Amino acid sequence: MKYVVVDLEMCGVPKLAGEHGKQLRNETIQIGAVLVDEKYEIVSTFNTYVKPELGYLDYFISKLTGITKADLNDAPYFEEAIDSFMDWIPDGDVRCVSWSMNDMHQLKKEMEKKNIVNTKLTTLLDSWIDYQVPVDEKLGMERNVSLEEALIATDIIQNGKAHDGLDDAYNTALLFVKMEKNPDFELNKMYSYAKEEITRELSYTLGDLFKGMMVAVG
Repeated sequence: MKYVVVDLEMCGVPKLAGEHGKQLRNETIQIGAVLVDEKYEIVSTFNTYVKPELGYLDYFISKLTGITKADLNDAPYFEEAIDSFMDWIPDGDVRCVSWSMNDMHQLKKEMEKKNIVNTKLTTLLDSWIDYQVPVDEKLGMERNVSLEEALIATDIIQNGKAHDGLDDAYNTALLFVKMEKNPDFELNKMYSYAKEEITRELSYTLGDLFKGMMVAVG
């Protein structure tokens, strides 16, 4: 079994963007992915920007993701980007992994609304893994934690920047690999202590405590 860890970045679609715009709230503008082999080793990466057909890159999304209009000008449209992505994924027993199911739902809906058919992607969508669920369980949280918080809790130093498709996919892959190789590893002691304090209804949050904190690889 191989695993493809996926992260998408998206832009908004105006309500008056034609027939499909009425049904699509977002459009994919970046696909980042990391291939993990049977030994839970990272072996390859994939990254492409995607030129939107209905939406547009506004100031907020550009600042959040670091994606510029220049990045999208010569980028492939969604169908071509998906074909390239599927060509990169090896044949055989492969499952996709992401942080929450949002990216799976986006791909499924965008394929449907743009009348795109890709049998390989459809198969992957049907067996998608939401890795936020086991991480929440490992951290003992009833709420959904952010990827950044999960990296801190598991002593993984974040690579790159948040909201970059490839960087987020790579960091999720690091988390996936660590938990699958050693599911019994201990959480960052400071994180565990902070979580205990929060259950005593102290006024600060985990984000306050760990803001700017640098952690060592466990």
